[in-house]
Amino acid sequence: MNKTWWKEGVVYQIYPRSFKDSNGDGIGDIRGVIEKLDYLKELGINIVWLNPVYKSPNDDNGYDISDYRDIMNEFGNMTDFEELLNEMHKRDIKLVMDLVVNHSSDEHKWFIESRQSKDNPYRDYYIWRKGKDGNAPNNWGSFFSGSVWQYDEKTDEYFLHLFSKKQPDLNWENEKVREEVYNLMKFWFDKGIDGFRMDVINLISKVPGLPDGEKGEGQLYGNGFPLTANGPRVHEYLQEMNKEVLSKYDIMTVGETPGVTPETAALYVGEDRNELNMVFQFEHMDVGTGTTKWDIRPWKLTDFKAIMSKWQEELNGKGWNSLYLNNHDQPRPVSRFGNDKEYRVESAKMLGTMLHMMQGTPYVYQGEELGMTNVSFGMEDYKDLEIINAYNELVKGGFMNEQRFMEGVHLRGRDNARTPMQWNDCANAGFTTGTPWIRVNPNYVDINVEKALKDKNSVFYYYQKLIKLRKENPIIVYGDYEEILRDSESIFSYVRTLGSEKLLVILNFYEPEVEFILPENIKYSSKELLISNYAVDEQEEIKNIKLKPYEARVYRLK
Repeated sequence: MNKTWWKEGVVYQIYPRSFKDSNGDGIGDIRGVIEKLDYLKELGINIVWLNPVYKSPNDDNGYDISDYRDIMNEFGNMTDFEELLNEMHKRDIKLVMDLVVNHSSDEHKWFIESRQSKDNPYRDYYIWRKGKDGNAPNNWGSFFSGSVWQYDEKTDEYFLHLFSKKQPDLNWENEKVREEVYNLMKFWFDKGIDGFRMDVINLISKVPGLPDGEKGEGQLYGNGFPLTANGPRVHEYLQEMNKEVLSKYDIMTVGETPGVTPETAALYVGEDRNELNMVFQFEHMDVGTGTTKWDIRPWKLTDFKAIMSKWQEELNGKGWNSLYLNNHDQPRPVSRFGNDKEYRVESAKMLGTMLHMMQGTPYVYQGEELGMTNVSFGMEDYKDLEIINAYNELVKGGFMNEQRFMEGVHLRGRDNARTPMQWNDCANAGFTTGTPWIRVNPNYVDINVEKALKDKNSVFYYYQKLIKLRKENPIIVYGDYEEILRDSESIFSYVRTLGSEKLLVILNFYEPEVEFILPENIKYSSKELLISNYAVDEQEEIKNIKLKPYEARVYRLK
């Protein structure tokens, strides 16, 4: 397996709108990020993934781009961006940008031209179709509710948008579109950025003919996902992108790829495939999901462990894993997988241990290192298009009980991750001197950076230690993975092996105390405790341990 900087790094994800506001307008910005670079350096971060800061009308929080070569006014300007890049590099922090090229904004000059006439040179930059029997060209449903088709009166045709109607899909079959994308990538690489996180990149190739999707009982729309994800030409496009752009720079790439399995992921990330370095898969994030993400179902630890272990084992030696439990689209892990009340600190540390001790590149989402939690807003305080559209379609449409829907939003909604970063216990958590664009989580008085930095037992210092251990121990990065005690519904435990070295990771996933019994086939002559979230007697025998609520321990065995 090749050794590279992006395998050995730890990524910190910044959602700039909610990170730090420098000018009091209530919206985080680039200068706010610059102010906090020393904080990231102290944590030990050496790669930052910055969510989109490009020009955008902000229909979907910057994922609808109207100019790929300019900065959104709310965030600053190109001079600010260049200063940010320079200040990061001074601190040995690499910068990974978001690449959003499955779709653009409907306010991008390409689309403005495209909708002018059927013979406009930009017409074929997007996917236009005639209606069928007085209806949309097919029955696909959008990720953001409603149809994927928007009728445009001017030319009496429909354009395709897998997401919002203000996010028309680009037509990757058009060679000129691909050239435009490769040129804009070179523009940013030539500025000195260090990589791209590629938004829904496995959706860029649609099945020819765009046939109807299957329709389940009670579904308004057909399921177009199998006809858009991992499409027939996606690998051809990514190999072309690699040849034309990626191979010419020492950079990191991670593709967001909903609907992949370890087998299909290996096609994107195989070291001999010349496509991407790693992908984000969603299987573990879908645990406990019913017919929609708002339909919450019970799940068992064995289900979750099986998914995590499958990705560790089946991608080992074939490709590289991204390790994450939350991001700007996913709720806070301590609220979803831990206990964000009585055992918030312990369970946040336990979940961090689980992730950072696995093979792959770990991603820390802003505030995760503090143990920030979900919020329980009423509908009037949510800003996310996905939540608002789903409420209108499911609750107002009579398909889902409001209380059940809100329980789903409080557990799974994207705005859980988008409340402002909690810097201190002053007004608005020190995020802004103005009115924040979205409400601050009321618990900022107790959970904030200032408080965490004064408490040697805080989640922050625990994450700092996890990151330091990773830098100092190649086994954490490159070691093989083997799960033990697979049938336990309380304990998640695994062994990492590199040469003659072994690490033993022991995690109690729940509140009740539980007995850990070391399998007899794991032999050792000495042990060293590397990290734990409770005080532990280092002389304690590990063959039989009574684990406290959400306890985590990592031992080096010899």
